[in-house]
Amino acid sequence: MHDFWDSLIKAIDPERLLKEGGYYVLLFVVFAETGLFFGFFLPGDYLLFLAGMFVATGKLDASISSVVIGLIIAAVVGNYVGYWFGRKTGPILYTRKDTFVFKKKHLKAAESYYRKQGAFALIMGRFIPIVRTFAPIVAGVIKLDFRKFSLYNVAGAILWISSLTLLGYFLGSKYKEQIDSYLIYIIVGFVVITAIPLVHGYIKNRHQD
Repeated sequence: MHDFWDSLIKAIDPERLLKEGGYYVLLFVVFAETGLFFGFFLPGDYLLFLAGMFVATGKLDASISSVVIGLIIAAVVGNYVGYWFGRKTGPILYTRKDTFVFKKKHLKAAESYYRKQGAFALIMGRFIPIVRTFAPIVAGVIKLDFRKFSLYNVAGAILWISSLTLLGYFLGSKYKEQIDSYLIYIIVGFVVITAIPLVHGYIKNRHQD
C-alpha cells in the first residue's frame, strides 16, 4: 500500500508532470480536475503557477498566450463535462457507494458550499480544491440554468487560469536566476493556502455536528 501511495504522489507531482508530460499533459490535468469527479486530488493551483513559471524560464516549450488560452478552454470544457454528468446522473450520485475515486462526502461538501455561495461557488470556487471539481456536477444535479452556468463557468475559468498562471510567469521572469532556490517555499505556501478553506469547512462542520 505504501508503494502504491508513493507511486501516486510521484505521478501527480507538478514538476514531474510538466517536465515529462509538457503542455498536453497540463491541459489534461486541468480538464480532469474541473470535469471528472476522480480529478479532485490533482494539483491544479500549483500546477498553473508552475506552468507560468516554466514558460518564463524556458522549461516549458510554449508561449504564455497559448498556455493561458489553452488552459482556459480546458477548464471551461471540463466544467461543461461536470455539469452534463450531474444532469445525467442526478440523485443517483447521492446513493452511490464510496470508492477509491469517488467520495460522497466531497459531493455533499461541494453542494453545501454551492447552496450557500451560489454563483460565487462556480467562480471563486475554482480556487478551492474539491469544490472546483464537484461544484459543476452539483450545478448539473440541481439543473442550474445553462446560460447562467455558462457565464459563471467562463468567468471563473478566466479568473482562475489567468491569475495563477500569469503570477507564475511574472515571478519566473523577474527572478529567473533565483526562482529555483525559493521553489520549496512556493510549494509550502500553495499547500497552506489551498488547505485553509478545507480546514475551515471541516472545523465548521464539526461545530455544527
